[in-house]
Amino acid sequence: MKRRTFLELAAAGAVGTLANPASELDASDRLPSPNPNILIVISDQHRTGLTRRSGYRFDTSPTLDRIAMQGVAFDAAYGTQPACVPSRTSLLTGRWPHAHRVRQNSTGSQAYFREDIFDVLKSKGYKTGLAGKNHTYLQEGKLDFWREYNDLRGWQPPHPSTAVVEFDDWRRKLNFAVSPVATPFPVETQFAYRIASDAIDFLNQYGHEPFALEVSFPDPHDPEQVPAPYFDLYPPADLPDRSVGPEALKQKGFQWQWMRGLQESIYPGYDKQWRRYVSNYLGSLRMLDDQFARLLRHMETLHLLESTLIVYVADHGDYVMDFGLMRKGVGMPDSLIRIPMVWSGPGVQPGRHTTSVSIADVMPTLCEAVGARIPVGVQGRSLWPILQGKNYPADEFRSIYAEGGFGGLYYDVSDNVPFSVAEFRGIPPYIVPEQDKTFDELNFVTQSGTTKMVRMGEWKLIYDMMGYGQLYNLARDPGEVNNLFNSSETSSQQALLMAELLMWTIRTQDSLPEGAYRTKWPENHNWYSPYRHGEAPTAFVP
Repeated sequence: MKRRTFLELAAAGAVGTLANPASELDASDRLPSPNPNILIVISDQHRTGLTRRSGYRFDTSPTLDRIAMQGVAFDAAYGTQPACVPSRTSLLTGRWPHAHRVRQNSTGSQAYFREDIFDVLKSKGYKTGLAGKNHTYLQEGKLDFWREYNDLRGWQPPHPSTAVVEFDDWRRKLNFAVSPVATPFPVETQFAYRIASDAIDFLNQYGHEPFALEVSFPDPHDPEQVPAPYFDLYPPADLPDRSVGPEALKQKGFQWQWMRGLQESIYPGYDKQWRRYVSNYLGSLRMLDDQFARLLRHMETLHLLESTLIVYVADHGDYVMDFGLMRKGVGMPDSLIRIPMVWSGPGVQPGRHTTSVSIADVMPTLCEAVGARIPVGVQGRSLWPILQGKNYPADEFRSIYAEGGFGGLYYDVSDNVPFSVAEFRGIPPYIVPEQDKTFDELNFVTQSGTTKMVRMGEWKLIYDMMGYGQLYNLARDPGEVNNLFNSSETSSQQALLMAELLMWTIRTQDSLPEGAYRTKWPENHNWYSPYRHGEAPTAFVP
């Protein structure tokens, strides 16, 4: 790497903070005693950057901001793929989608790994539970407590209230659409409220023992619906303008334009109401945050906060009407792949980091936090020394990598694929009338092909199976509209990021299954950089 290019990237935050002397690599003195309880909070389709702490106009997430100030916030955290099941599987296994083999939401049951985080925690004597959306390979019998929600139905007790039954039915009939009016049911019927209540039930039952609980909120994922007082809490007329509108699609490709056409075919003229979508989305963030606060208050009442390590993440983001698009579906813009990640609890020293991290790093971090070895096959890196305020090798966290697509060739205009292939009316027995149909954004057109991404400092590279490249300077072009790939002015940055992407691709080559021969693994934190001779890329023959 040229010194000038390295210094530019360092100044942009690509290379973290302090270099790490060899004496700092021993994890033996970093484990809290006794081992902490574990609370994993995950929200769905939660775009980062929409809080007061991050500079947004509205105070959508005061509780999350407060936890971030008390703990560690990673402002350059990324999912492994902008889709629910692949990214959630990475959270549990510490593996990228090409390794755990779940590259679309329909193949969650085929996840491939040796041990996941619940296997590790159960072996350490933890009581385990899920309250909320699963959307992974997990099955009820694996955990001690199980109250599962999905996009069509929430968990209900044996004798649910009439309001809960009617709300679930109303929500299904909405069929992932944007409600133009306030939800006609009280907050207590919402999934977020009920999931927080389920988590409270778990704590009341198991809070006296070491526990590991995943609280998985479906919000702010569509349908975009919220009751009073959250509806119009952030009035549409008061919202800031979008960073990029539908006019920017002219500089994007067929997949993007096909996605826009699909949405227009289902909801003609929908972009005229883009502010309603955003208002509901922000209201959903605040409703979710209030239920997170209710859960934390109960933990405080039980005197559990001081002994519980909390991590808050999301699986992926949302366009939030940038490019005139709803939800997710095409490409790997930061609006979809970048996620919130906040840690708090025993052993965590407050701080804010631009260090590049991944949702795949959560699993090995939790392993080290409870004194367990990181299982073979885990590809993520432990963040535990960073969380404890220790020095760490900046080179290890100078970039981050993600993936996209189902594989094969791209569908293009010559295929004449009709929009009807992505129409969605529900899953039996929950089928809505034709006039209430919606669209499946993760369809075989928008997800065709394979892409890989690396982010390093202010630069982002996306490369695919055809040799097509995209290069963006996110400091000057946060909307990722001006593609600088193969520009003479950016040749040095492009070469550096291409080498970085190749290094990540090789590093995450799957090591499973193990054979008869012994493999040398990093002794500490699953970090590779302490073993590297010089700065990558470098000329060296091992």
